[in-house]
Amino acid sequence: MAFVEFDKVNFSYREGEKNAVSDLSFSLEKGDFVALVGHNGSGKSTIAKLMNGLLVPTSGKVTVDGMSTENEASLFDIRKHIGVVFQNPDNQMVATIIEDDIAFGPENLGLPSEKIRERVDWALSSVGMLEYKKGTPFRLSGGQKQRIAIAGILAIRPDVLVLDESTAMLDPEGRREVMKVVSELNALGMAVVMITHFMEEAALAKRIIVLNEGRIIFDGGREIFAHAEELNAAGIELPVCTSVAARLKKMGYDISEQIVLPEELAEALCRL
Repeated sequence: MAFVEFDKVNFSYREGEKNAVSDLSFSLEKGDFVALVGHNGSGKSTIAKLMNGLLVPTSGKVTVDGMSTENEASLFDIRKHIGVVFQNPDNQMVATIIEDDIAFGPENLGLPSEKIRERVDWALSSVGMLEYKKGTPFRLSGGQKQRIAIAGILAIRPDVLVLDESTAMLDPEGRREVMKVVSELNALGMAVVMITHFMEEAALAKRIIVLNEGRIIFDGGREIFAHAEELNAAGIELPVCTSVAARLKKMGYDISEQIVLPEELAEALCRL
């Protein structure tokens, strides 16, 4: 059985309204790195909340490590497995001292104080913020705050880290900081589900799921970037480099349509 499984899931926020997600089926394994992409209102954030039991399907079933999110008795254990980092890091901070903020989760798990200290130091080290543990989060940059928010989730040692538009409010440098941390955590074996509208970020994932109107329209790897017209029709803005490569391909040049990053385009142009 998959670690996380969505089985024909439907969800509507209000009775009689159009479904936010419709007939959704997919699964995740430990160690996966999956990007969920789609236009605003395509169902991405709804999936994150369904995954850790903040929302319950109208119909269908979501299971985490064999536990149904509909079973209230299982929610505490489910949320130990699935850690979610939301868009605004300021909304996720509960203490004025960074190490106290990171300790909040382990304290609620009832861990002994020595274990809590160990987890706080490990989580801050994992995101490169250990030297700030005695400081206040409110003097940090946006990227640093989001790294602290990630550390707060890491301290509960989840199996799956869900990033719900966690880089949306950051500048390019802040996004690079967060993505570097996320890639390193995945390399160490933590599963990552990254919800993003930045296709350059999505390209870092091993698997990309594209949503439109609450349904999966693509589920695969980088080959999805070769479907520029379909992605544009779904309201997804392709990276400039991908658009340039697609236009060159149409003009007859021998160039990959799966180019996403500036470095990849530069290499291809030099080869041409």
